[in-house]
Amino acid sequence: MRRRLLPSVALLCAGALLSGCGTGGGEASGDVPTAFTEIPSLADVEVSSKPKELSGEINVDLGADEPEPVTTDPEQKLPVTVKDSQGTRVTVKTADRILALDQYGTLTQVVYELGLGDTLVGRDISTQFTQAKDLPLVTDNGHELNGEAILDLSPDLILTDTSLGPWDVIEQVRDAGIPVVVVDSRRDLDNIDTIVEQVATALGVPDAGDALAQRTADEVAAARAVVAEKAPGTVQDKLRTVFLYVRGQSGVYYMFGEDSGADSLIEATGAYDVSAEIGWKGMKPLNDEGLVAAQPDTIIMMTKGLESAGGVDGLLERYPSLANTPAGKNRRFITMPDSQILSFGPRSADVINALAVAMYAPESLR
Repeated sequence: MRRRLLPSVALLCAGALLSGCGTGGGEASGDVPTAFTEIPSLADVEVSSKPKELSGEINVDLGADEPEPVTTDPEQKLPVTVKDSQGTRVTVKTADRILALDQYGTLTQVVYELGLGDTLVGRDISTQFTQAKDLPLVTDNGHELNGEAILDLSPDLILTDTSLGPWDVIEQVRDAGIPVVVVDSRRDLDNIDTIVEQVATALGVPDAGDALAQRTADEVAAARAVVAEKAPGTVQDKLRTVFLYVRGQSGVYYMFGEDSGADSLIEATGAYDVSAEIGWKGMKPLNDEGLVAAQPDTIIMMTKGLESAGGVDGLLERYPSLANTPAGKNRRFITMPDSQILSFGPRSADVINALAVAMYAPESLR
């Protein structure tokens, strides 16, 4: 297990949601509890025997963790021609000046962990770890690509997905002769290896990609094994859980359901994903009927999302029916920074562990 994990152990926003996505930008009008950044391993703590009776808001934050490359000297074999996720054939001749851009900073993290961090020349707003903090930003207003900033850095390769916009900027840099490889935009626990493989192949380091995919899979499996041991085993005892995506300043209030990526995360924490039970598929606008049907014990949100809604009080005011659910009555909200919670990259095991600790052993955080 890596240092950052503790000793013992998505589809993304699209369409109308895209303009509301972000870790930065947009005013925050509500309060969220101080983040707990010293997160123990679930394996090392005593869990509650009655997690449904727990109350209170919990904000967990993995912090600005440092990437740990699987190799410090990857053997890079270029040129290479790849067929990206949009079916476009792209020839990568050199990869000495790279931009890796997506909504959650996952692609930058992958490049670093493949041992090629020194080739990155810029970053998106979600890339927050210390080794990259001095790289110039190429996004404005949260997740809006800045074509001029990108071209000024003279990249010889751009890795991205469809989570950032406007897409005209991508066409602009392509017209300038810069190769652009578009990787899979879907994010969940089942395709982490696909993302790693696509990035590693485009960079000419398939062996490092195999090593990183395997290491990540092993860590996720270890985290899930601990959850299976510690979390309630029967369906009736599991925490009924939903994921809300909120950008209050934009009037965006969504509940993520089946095949949204959030469902795989909920299941990995040992909780019960209510969306299948109530037939809530994909990402749909939140409504009182959905909340009443869901009757969640716990609600998971992005930290900035809850802030933008005016905190728990603001959310309860907008959706009075929420106050009549177990989660609303107990103010049982678990939040995590936007750049972490649905990133589904090399830190996935850490995300699972942190959410599980907040669900079953919140006292260990205090």
